[in-house]
Amino acid sequence: MGLTKPIPQKLKEEMASDPFYARCCIRDNNCNGRVNNPEWHHNLIYAGQRQNSKFCILPICSYHHSIEKRADVKEKLDYIMIMRATEKDFARYPKKNWSQLRKYLVKKYG
Repeated sequence: MGLTKPIPQKLKEEMASDPFYARCCIRDNNCNGRVNNPEWHHNLIYAGQRQNSKFCILPICSYHHSIEKRADVKEKLDYIMIMRATEKDFARYPKKNWSQLRKYLVKKYG
């Protein structure tokens, strides 16, 4: 059971044409927003696998990718992912309490 799960070509093409994927989604004082082509982070691990749903693959710069496991960065990435998700997206991953996590992150970040 490994985490490796390549992004399907069709999804890669869709993401490459989406302006959201052109810059680091965190964009703080530690990066210039530049994303190496492509540097996309699988933010959702579900049932031991990286998930290839568009809402949970996020563009991040090399700096943020190197520290993505740090609690504060992980939480920001979770917030961005959850704000991009729909109820249909959440329904695909029912073992997680999305409502509770969303309330907590919205209260904290926005």
